[in-house]
Amino acid sequence: MYPFFRYGKAIVQAVVAKTTGAQLDFTGTSEIEFRCSLTDIDNFLEMNNGRVLTLYDLGRTDFAIRTGLGKQLLKQRWGLVVAGSTVQYRKRIRAFDKVTMKTHIAAIDERWIYVEQSMWVKGKPCSSVLIRTGVTSKGGVVDTQEVLEAMGKPDWKMPPTGYVAEWIESDGDRPWPPKD
Repeated sequence: MYPFFRYGKAIVQAVVAKTTGAQLDFTGTSEIEFRCSLTDIDNFLEMNNGRVLTLYDLGRTDFAIRTGLGKQLLKQRWGLVVAGSTVQYRKRIRAFDKVTMKTHIAAIDERWIYVEQSMWVKGKPCSSVLIRTGVTSKGGVVDTQEVLEAMGKPDWKMPPTGYVAEWIESDGDRPWPPKD
């Protein structure tokens, strides 16, 4: 089940943080903390890999609200979509571990915003995900230049480089739809 209670709590905490001065620049890194709960674990008593991806939603929500993107989403009647992801798992997260999640923008191209997120326990990285996300309207995906203008950052450039550019290129070689 989707963690609606946690999602609501993340929204409230982000709004409170923003209104009390913890506003975040679009180039900054969002950090939130939570505990791995019993509803997050699998039969090995560690955080389920599917739950990891679901909980990364909380970090992107915090980032969107604290940067002002959330306000623009509401104002413009836009939404957010995940169009691709790649994840790495390196260390187990066990029940009741205190997790710090970090979220920042890794790159932006004409159509997509690439968000990098990570989960940490006791200062050690546990997982990392690179997400291709887009802002959507009834007409489809909104050009990122329009989003940047709405955010007051019309001249901001962050083209994909390094592993982000390599992932984009590699993903372009992947057949779609997949072969039977």
